[in-house]
Amino acid sequence: MRMAASGRNTIECVLFDWDGTLLDSFSADAQAYIHMFRALGMNWSIAELKQHYSPDWRRVYRAARLPRAKWDEADRLWMQFYRRHQPELQPGARQVLRLLERRFTLALVSSGSRARVRRQLLEYDVAAMFRAKVCSEDAPRRKPHPAPLRMALGRLRIAPRVCVYVGDAPEDIEMAHRAGVRAIGVLGGSPVPERLRAASPDAMIETIRELPNLLREF
Repeated sequence: MRMAASGRNTIECVLFDWDGTLLDSFSADAQAYIHMFRALGMNWSIAELKQHYSPDWRRVYRAARLPRAKWDEADRLWMQFYRRHQPELQPGARQVLRLLERRFTLALVSSGSRARVRRQLLEYDVAAMFRAKVCSEDAPRRKPHPAPLRMALGRLRIAPRVCVYVGDAPEDIEMAHRAGVRAIGVLGGSPVPERLRAASPDAMIETIRELPNLLREF
């Protein structure tokens, strides 16, 4: 799907989600959730997780009816099980970032924990490509609230109208639109592709490899 450019400002900045969009992480995420719930005496399936999946893991906890008193333990267990996995970048993601950084300012707005995301950015040698990085602890509210994206724009001193946000979840699209930023949905890594379509992104692509061609129109 093409993104209409008529009457809009030229794109100067591309902001990215991390998990699912640039990092092929859903399998690791899902297995960590399943083992975490089992450790807490709860049986949740992958199908149930996909039905209620959200970048804000507190929404998953609420959907599973996990008592608030157990959330901290759940966080600890999730990280323990997640460390057993080593998710890779989405195919072509590093090459896409290298190509785009020649033309655009790049930034990252993730719901992931700062320690984990920054560690992974360094491990995959992409940290220096992002002029701003906003993680879950940085903003007062989480996706789909626009606060994380607005924080990144503030750090960059750039207007929403010349930016685009790229993500794989409906919360990514809602956050972008509430911040006045155009949004591109990436279907390939999304655990909730139908919900992503229903969120009405300004454009959709199957894989991150298609992004440079889409942005050449701007």
